[in-house]
Amino acid sequence: MPPPKMRPTWTLLSTLIVVELLARPALGQDSAGLLKEGKRVYITNCAVCHGKNGNGEGPGAAQLMVKPRDLRAGSFKFRSTPSGSLPRDEDLEATLVHGIRGTAMVPQRHLGDGERRAVIAYLKTFSGRFAAGQPQAPVEVPPPPPPTADVIARGRRIYQKAQCAECHGEGGRGDGPSATTMKDGRGVPLAVPDFTRWPLKRGSEPDSLFYTITTGLNGTPMPSYSDALDPGEIWALVRYLESLTPLERRQPLDRLFPGEEMKGQEIEEAARRASAR
Repeated sequence: MPPPKMRPTWTLLSTLIVVELLARPALGQDSAGLLKEGKRVYITNCAVCHGKNGNGEGPGAAQLMVKPRDLRAGSFKFRSTPSGSLPRDEDLEATLVHGIRGTAMVPQRHLGDGERRAVIAYLKTFSGRFAAGQPQAPVEVPPPPPPTADVIARGRRIYQKAQCAECHGEGGRGDGPSATTMKDGRGVPLAVPDFTRWPLKRGSEPDSLFYTITTGLNGTPMPSYSDALDPGEIWALVRYLESLTPLERRQPLDRLFPGEEMKGQEIEEAARRASAR
């Protein structure tokens, strides 16, 4: 089975979105109109899971195993910014465009550029963190090394040194001794990722894994390793994690999977139909 066609890397995606954002009007230009449009988009597409006030307790949330994010906390897992930082608009837009695999947060590709810009501006009103501060500069991603046997072997040693197996298991299947105790900042149990199956939540591109290891996942027990590992060590670890996934467990990226993803699609489509009545 040939490897699936990969999406553009997070770095390339971010570059394209940065160019796009620079060409857009500033928020100060008709911000009231922008937020009004953002609220319309949010109520139509997002509130059914995230709740009208962003608390993550919309009517569809009770049907889901992976609970929707509480947007009021201003804490987001998937960012290009350092641990604890707010995400950039480009990070939020990347999540909208690609979704979060294995969850009900399905890609919002039906939204136009203006709608995405508007809903990002609106969802940021749920947390005072966005009004009080700015995102830090994105983490620099150096060029990756080729996935040679030596690099992969080094990555395996780093996996042991960093005690990744404590949560992710010796074989990377998400079955480490601490896996069953993992909870997010709200006390909701978390499933530890299984590195032997793609795609991962953020995507399985090398840059995505590099960002996750470097920046950590805000609001979860997954810390940043930027102080513990240098970029070369992180890249070696990425190459090792990639090696754990056999070709037959690399699922196509262009379709939704049964379970949470299909359920999320059904919930969202029903909400849009109700809104159109």
